[in-house]
Amino acid sequence: MGRLDRLLRPKSLAVIGGGVWCANIIEECRKIGFGGEVFVVHPTKVEISGLRAVSSVMDLPIAPDAVFVGVNRSASVTIAAQLADMGAGGAVFFASGFKEARAELEDGDDLQAALVAAAGDMPFLGPNCYGFVNALDRVAVWPDQHGAEPVDRGVAIITQSSNMAINLSMQSRGLPIAMLATVGNQAVVDIPQLAQALLSDPRITAIGLHIEGISHLEGFQDLAKQAEAMGKPIVALKVGASEQAQVATVSHTASLAGSHAGAQALLRRLGFAQVRSLSSLLEALKIAHVAGYLPSAQIASLSCSGGEASLMADLGMAAGVVYPPLNRAQAQDLATALGPKVALANPLDYHTYIWGDEDKIAQTFTAMLQGDVALGVVVLDFPRPDRCDGAAWEIVISACARAQARSGRPIAILASMGDTMHEAAARRILDQGLIPLVDMSLALEAIAAMGQRQAPHSRRLWTPRALAAQAVLDEYAAKSVLKDYGVDVPEARRATRGDDLAAAAQVLRAPLVLKGMGAAHKSEAGLVRLGLRAEDIPAAANQMQVDAYLIEEMVSDAVAEVIVGITCDPAHGYVLTLGAGGVMTEILQDTAQLLLPTTQDEIETALLSLNMAPLFRGFRGAPAVDLGIVTSSILALVRAMGDHLDQWHSLEVNPLMCTPTRAVAVDALVETGESL
Repeated sequence: MGRLDRLLRPKSLAVIGGGVWCANIIEECRKIGFGGEVFVVHPTKVEISGLRAVSSVMDLPIAPDAVFVGVNRSASVTIAAQLADMGAGGAVFFASGFKEARAELEDGDDLQAALVAAAGDMPFLGPNCYGFVNALDRVAVWPDQHGAEPVDRGVAIITQSSNMAINLSMQSRGLPIAMLATVGNQAVVDIPQLAQALLSDPRITAIGLHIEGISHLEGFQDLAKQAEAMGKPIVALKVGASEQAQVATVSHTASLAGSHAGAQALLRRLGFAQVRSLSSLLEALKIAHVAGYLPSAQIASLSCSGGEASLMADLGMAAGVVYPPLNRAQAQDLATALGPKVALANPLDYHTYIWGDEDKIAQTFTAMLQGDVALGVVVLDFPRPDRCDGAAWEIVISACARAQARSGRPIAILASMGDTMHEAAARRILDQGLIPLVDMSLALEAIAAMGQRQAPHSRRLWTPRALAAQAVLDEYAAKSVLKDYGVDVPEARRATRGDDLAAAAQVLRAPLVLKGMGAAHKSEAGLVRLGLRAEDIPAAANQMQVDAYLIEEMVSDAVAEVIVGITCDPAHGYVLTLGAGGVMTEILQDTAQLLLPTTQDEIETALLSLNMAPLFRGFRGAPAVDLGIVTSSILALVRAMGDHLDQWHSLEVNPLMCTPTRAVAVDALVETGESL
C-alpha cells in the first residue's frame, strides 16, 4: 500500500483524546481482535478504557503506525505537527469545522490548510472523518459501531459519508467486507489515492465507491487504469451534483449536461460499473467479488414458477438485461431433462417435476448456460429457518455448483425479496463459489451495471479551464470560425438596418432565413423568419427591433435536427452533449453525454442511443441521413473547441440540420470566457 501501509495495516495504534469516541476506538479494536500495541494520550486522565494514558504526544514510547486524533479542530493542528515530527505512520482526524464548514466558519479553509501544512509528509484521513475498519488485519480505527467481521478476502468500500459506511457495514447479505473506509474532507488522502492503495492488496477483490463530488480528476483516471490492469472491478454510486458544476444562463446545453450528467459520463469513461442505490451497490459488489465484470448483460433465468419467470422478464427489460432465446442444442437438452410438459423459453419456468432431483436440476441448469449468456440466474426463495430444515433448497444450491463447474459460467441464486434469503443461506451460497443476490429489481440493476460497463478510455481527458463567461460571439463570426474547421454552414450575408437588405439577399438562393442579431435564443425573441424570398426580407426586418441582421439560405430537406453542445464542468471535464435539437430541445430532453476528447465511433454510438435514432436510419419512408457526415461534423466542432479552450467558455450548435447528404450548422452560439 506504499505510503499508506503503516496507517492502514498498523502494528501499533495511538488514541489521542478522552471522550466517548476515543474510548470506542479501543473497544472496537478489542472486539475485532487487534493484536498490536495500543497507546492512549490525554493531558489529565490517568487511564482510559483500562489503558494507562500518557500526558502528551511527545511521551509516547514509539512513533505509532496509526493515530486516531479525537480532539478539537484547533488542537488537531498542533498534534498533527507533533505526530509528523516524531515519524508517525498516519492519522485519522475526527474533528469537524474545517473546509466542510466554510459557509458557517470563516476560518474553515485556512484551518484545513494549516492542518495539511502541519502534517507535512504524514498521510491522514479527514478531517471530519470516522476512519476505517480493516477486517483483513483486524484493525478498527473507528469511533462507532459497525457490522464488519474478520475475513480472509473480500471487497473494500470507500465512502464520503461516515453514517452511510456504518449502514453498509450492517448488511446481512453475505457480502464479505474486507475494508471499510471514509475519507471526510479528503484534505490529503482522497478517494482515488485510498482506492489505489487498497487495490494493491491481493486479498481485496473489488472496490465500491460512494461519491458525493469529484475533486481529483487525474487521480480517478489513474485509479481506473490501475484497476483495469489488475482486473479488479470498481462499482460506483455517484449522488447529487457537484457544487463546482457550471451553471450557464445562456447555453441550452448547460441545463441539459449539468454536473450530474458530467459525473455519469466520467464514470462511464473510467470503466466503472454505475449503480443508483446503496442496495444495488451491495448486490453489484457481490457479483464483482465472485465473478468480476460480466462480459455482457445477457443472462439465463430459471425458476420453478411461471409468475417468477414473467416478473423476471418484465423487471429485466426495465433494468436493461437481455434474455437471449434458446438455441437448438439448449432446447434439446432441456427437453431431455424436463420432459414434454414444460414450455421451453428464457426466462424458464422449469416447474416442480424435477424438484428434489439434484441430477435433473443440474442437467437443466447446465443446458440453460450453453447459450450466449454471461450469467445464469436461479430464482430461489428460502423458507424461514423455523419453518423447515431446507434440505430441498440445499439440493438446488448443490445443483447450481455442479452446473457452474460444467458450463464454466457463473451462477447467481436470486431471492425475489430481501426477506427470503437469510444471511446463513447467503454465506453457504458464497462458500460454493456462487453469487447470492436478493430482490429482483436491485439484483437485475446490479447485473446490468456489471454487464454494460465499458472498458476505460485510454486517452486522458482535457484538463478543465476555469473560465468565466464573458461575451457571446456574433453568430456570423462564430460560423466563420467553424467553417474553417470544415463545418458546413449556410451561405449567408450580414447586414445592418440601413443597408439594402433586398439587394444583399439577391445573391443567395431562396428560400431564405432572416435572423435578428443580438439575442442568444432568437426564436424565443421572435427574431427568426423562415421561408422568405429576397423581396420579403425588408418587410420582415422592419418587424424586428434590432440594428443588425443575418440573411441565410434555408436548409429545407432536413431529416433530423441535432443539438451539439460543449461545456466545461470543472469537476468532470469537458462535456459533449448530443440530443434532439431545434425548438423542442428542452421539452424532449433526449440527450447523451460524452467527455472529451472522444472518437468518431463513440459519437456515432451516442447518437444511435438517442430516442430519435430511428430518424437517422430513415423513418416511415423518409430518407436516411449519412451518419458518417454527421459524426465528422460533430468531431470538427470538438476540434474547434479543443483549439480554443483558453478563449471559449462553451460552444453550441442547435440545430445541426441532418439531410441525406449534409450536416449543416444553421445556428451557432459561442460564449467567450476569461480566466478566473
